[in-house]
Amino acid sequence: MKPAFLQTTRRESFRTWRFRQLLNWYPMYFGTGGKILFWSGDWREVHLRLRRSIWTYNYVGTIFGGSMFAAADPFYMVMLLRILGSQYVVWDKAGQIRFRKPGRATLYARFEITDEQIDAIRRDVAASGQTERTFSVQWLDKDGLVHAEIERLCYIADKQHYEQRKSDQQRSRFQR
Repeated sequence: MKPAFLQTTRRESFRTWRFRQLLNWYPMYFGTGGKILFWSGDWREVHLRLRRSIWTYNYVGTIFGGSMFAAADPFYMVMLLRILGSQYVVWDKAGQIRFRKPGRATLYARFEITDEQIDAIRRDVAASGQTERTFSVQWLDKDGLVHAEIERLCYIADKQHYEQRKSDQQRSRFQR
């Protein structure tokens, strides 16, 4: 049973359900020990679960920090790619994790991107061709206690701006 903080009014579509199933079995993600429980049809909300298991516990018997970090890795980038569409380029640029409490039981994470965030990204990219945004997610136990906080820095650019910038960088490299 999902904790109360994972309740949502959004629905999963067949497309996001299928994507979720494939990603859960993708070896690189499967190896993190994480499981995607829900991916909304509008790509704006994702729920994860990370159980303490033989694959995810560390020397002292708590959930390995690397499992927490890796299981939460690709989501904001993929969500932004799907929401913004093919006219944008999105890259994960940096990430950091802060541990608050050892994870001894199953942990949950909820990723969400709001309309306001998307509108601000589109405005900034329209104005300067590119932007960066930091997104945060927390690993919580069933009672809502925070065990870790993760920040992901994403680079977002207009595809034409990105291609022009890339070609300018290649030209300047050859001119040296």
